[in-house]
Amino acid sequence: MKRDVRILLLGEAQVGKTSLILSLVSEEFPEEVPPRAEEITIPADVTPEKVPTHIVDSSEAEQTVEELQDEIHKANVVCVVYDVSKEVTIEKIRTKWIPLVNGGTEKGPRVPIILVGNKSDLRPGSSMEAVLPIMSQFPEIETCVECSAKNLRNISELFYYAQKAVLHPTAPLYDPETKQKSCFGHPLAPQALDDVKMVVRKHVAGGVRDDRLTLDGFLFLNTLFIQRGRHETTWTILRRFGYGDTLALSTDYLSPPLHVPPGCSTELNHFGYQFVQRVFEKHDQDHDGTLSPEELEGLFSVFPAAPWGPQLLQEVPTEAGRLPLHGYLCKWTLVTYLDVRRCLEHLGYLGYPTLCKQDSQAHAITVTREKRLDQEKGQTQRNVLLCKVVGARGVGKSAFLQAFLGRGLAHQDPRQLHRTPAVYAINTVRTNGQEKYLILHEMDADSLLSTATDAICDVACLMFDGSDLQSFALCTRVYKRHYMDGQTPCLFVSSKADLPEGVSLPGLTPAEFCRRHRLPAPTVFSCASPGEPNTAIFTQLATMAAFPYLVHGELHPTSFWLRLTLGAVGAAVAAILSFSLYRVLLKSR
Repeated sequence: MKRDVRILLLGEAQVGKTSLILSLVSEEFPEEVPPRAEEITIPADVTPEKVPTHIVDSSEAEQTVEELQDEIHKANVVCVVYDVSKEVTIEKIRTKWIPLVNGGTEKGPRVPIILVGNKSDLRPGSSMEAVLPIMSQFPEIETCVECSAKNLRNISELFYYAQKAVLHPTAPLYDPETKQKSCFGHPLAPQALDDVKMVVRKHVAGGVRDDRLTLDGFLFLNTLFIQRGRHETTWTILRRFGYGDTLALSTDYLSPPLHVPPGCSTELNHFGYQFVQRVFEKHDQDHDGTLSPEELEGLFSVFPAAPWGPQLLQEVPTEAGRLPLHGYLCKWTLVTYLDVRRCLEHLGYLGYPTLCKQDSQAHAITVTREKRLDQEKGQTQRNVLLCKVVGARGVGKSAFLQAFLGRGLAHQDPRQLHRTPAVYAINTVRTNGQEKYLILHEMDADSLLSTATDAICDVACLMFDGSDLQSFALCTRVYKRHYMDGQTPCLFVSSKADLPEGVSLPGLTPAEFCRRHRLPAPTVFSCASPGEPNTAIFTQLATMAAFPYLVHGELHPTSFWLRLTLGAVGAAVAAILSFSLYRVLLKSR
């Protein structure tokens, strides 16, 4: 909603524009009227909508066309004033003033217009019969008000309707030619519910079912509000559910505040998972436990564009080209971890705050504790773990990611082969009795060495081609540059184990390098077998990520004996203190 309203009065000379403004301010008809009134500002606390209102007069005699156009551009609403006793001023509305206001606007929003018939004291009847054809021709005309500056008739109402045309405009809600309406749920007042249902039943077949309003009944009700000038009722409903003046969800609604400190990550909590699972079940119309492309399109119908790109089926587990609930939850987890702002937008479009009766969709997000604290405590409370899969081009990183989703080389969908490989894959892994989401992120080793690419992760998978050991040297350089002096667990993986082992190069072998740096021995892997790929390596990666201290302790005997010695000393000190305390108590008796 706008924070202030700027009203401009236009019209032929002598129709009473200035008199209307002065009569409103002084509450009496002015004896002397200047050619043009100064701009007037009405404070928020004396306006019906509690919004500051600026009223601007105009005069063709004192202003150029360029100056008038500038005022029109700054105005939120234009009041075109005519003399009800002079038909020529009515005709000028159509031929002169409306083209001046909106003549150059072929598409997009137009400035709303209020027609003001002044000097009603000079005519016994109404001018509405002459004005109605003009109102039908120009949809930007919000309403018409007949008034009298001399008798102070409808002066306040005139400016109220002008203010209302800005804060609760008709045009975005209702097109009288196409009868298109747009609105979203609103609880009706209990005391008026029976009367409302009676009106809806009378005018709309099927408007009430099971003693509740149907969509048709609800749309009819809001159309009725609009046609009777109760635009603010429909706007209250729309703004309650996050819609702005252009009927697009507002930025405040889609991006609620959520503070994520450095070193923390974001995950869906159980409220978030419950909500997105209900959305899945609603759109799984054939109840087969998967979403077909058509069902997925129906789920995305409330979004401006499909939020998940064509690589979706390469990033998550699938079933015969369809998206199962497990893969669907994996995708939500991936989006939440990588781009929580986008996740908040998605939850907003699906109506999380309204359907879950929460202030915002941030209620569905958990921010984890800092990674530094996890490293100090030797284990993590995170449910989503990140593994960087780093290696030279051609070592099999993309195949490794697909193997994580249960697709060996013999089982990959030929329709996906021509597409650009996904750089992310996510699945669940059980480690020490806990189920964790593990994200694999494919990264080229050259990019980690040549740029300041982020290498932070929960575990690093350094992959080299076992049949071509030149790729191993690249992995060692990445390890020494990014991981050797840190606390991130690392696992070297020798891919393409189905091929003959490559010729050893001068220097340390992969096994000797890992032994020297107290790393786990290289793990061999192949995704060329006819069956499903072996998942043991992914469990190993997830375990290293979840319990980095165990890996560190097992591979560093000095640290192990040091902790053992300190533990023994601590136990001895505790025993001595306990015995001393016991003797003191005995003496005190």
